[in-house]
Amino acid sequence: MASPIAATAAPMTKEQRANQRNAVLAGFLGWTLDAFDFFILTLILDDVAHAFGRSRPQIALAITLTLAMRPVGAVVFGLMADRFGRRIPLMLNVILYAVISVLCGLAPSYGWFIGLRMVFGVAMGGEWGVGASLALESASPRLRGLLSGLLQEGYAIGNLLAALAFRLVYPYFNGLYPGNGWRVMFFLGGAPALLSLFIRSKVKESEAWHEHRTDWPTYRRSLLQHWPRFLYLVLLMTMMNFMSHGTQDMYPTLLGTLGYAKSKIADITMLSMIGAVLGGLAFGYYSDQSGRRRAIMTASTCALIVVPFWIAGFSPLFTLTGVFLMQFFVQGAWGVIPAHINELSPGSLRGFFPGFAYQLGVLCASSIPYLESALGERFTYAQSMGGLVTAVIIGAFVVTWLGPEAHGVSFRKKA
Repeated sequence: MASPIAATAAPMTKEQRANQRNAVLAGFLGWTLDAFDFFILTLILDDVAHAFGRSRPQIALAITLTLAMRPVGAVVFGLMADRFGRRIPLMLNVILYAVISVLCGLAPSYGWFIGLRMVFGVAMGGEWGVGASLALESASPRLRGLLSGLLQEGYAIGNLLAALAFRLVYPYFNGLYPGNGWRVMFFLGGAPALLSLFIRSKVKESEAWHEHRTDWPTYRRSLLQHWPRFLYLVLLMTMMNFMSHGTQDMYPTLLGTLGYAKSKIADITMLSMIGAVLGGLAFGYYSDQSGRRRAIMTASTCALIVVPFWIAGFSPLFTLTGVFLMQFFVQGAWGVIPAHINELSPGSLRGFFPGFAYQLGVLCASSIPYLESALGERFTYAQSMGGLVTAVIIGAFVVTWLGPEAHGVSFRKKA
């Protein structure tokens, strides 16, 4: 394990602290607004199915295809980020997913909708790796775990905002335009385009990128040299994405099968995302003290214990407790991930390496919403999701336990 260097690092200047704050904010908001656009579909899945005359599994396939296309975005934007810097690719990425979200609200047919969600997957796949590398390369190693938790839980905040919009905005516009209120939800996804202006004016390129930038031949040799580490990260991210998407994407549908009204589903989703944010921050901070692997394994073990509460539905209190704790621990484990896999990535490949590994993990895990939906229609959603989630949580624990760690390693050549 690499030795933490926080104690010997030079104090940050006022300008460096301001840029750290802006870089983390840019990464956080980019991931938050990206997640908002993604989770909108999980809340209006039944409406979209009705509008296009399709079944739930057919619309759930759009979620799977979005996830499956994310590696393409990680390759395109990740290579750009390593070669040309983090800022411009991140700006282009944000604009792309904002525009595609608006177009999804204008989709005239199921085929068009599926195609647009696939392009949205490309944009979604590029944001995480570029935003995370920009934010964490600008951050102090001493606070990297805590900031990692904050950055990752932009995903949970995006889900919470989607649920809030579903709770407050959707009923109004669905009343004005019966059967088409879901389209307005996608129009809200155009707002993130404004974030690109903040990135351009307030965020500077990271010094770590300048130090590690190499020519293409050296870059290719570095890729080949580090392929075993890359394969491990893909396996780790596969299990982590199985765990995250397995507990989130189809959960509103599960609640619907238990008789919950749409307003209650939105409320429960918002509560679960509060748990997710708190968990991400708590375990991100814990990882700074105890190490990344121990924090992930602790959170995974606790999530496994919570599974019966999460799916039982014996009472509203049981459900609220279960969903809050499940997301506290699942997203607690995820809060460690940005720091963990960026620390395990070579400096010259940090724009591409963690983001592409992450998104290949998403691709490998992208079947989980469709599998849960298909098995849920055959049996029950509680049986389907409970069984699959139990298996993937155990898998995430084992893969983390067997893997390496580089807690506190410097991202700079000049520590």
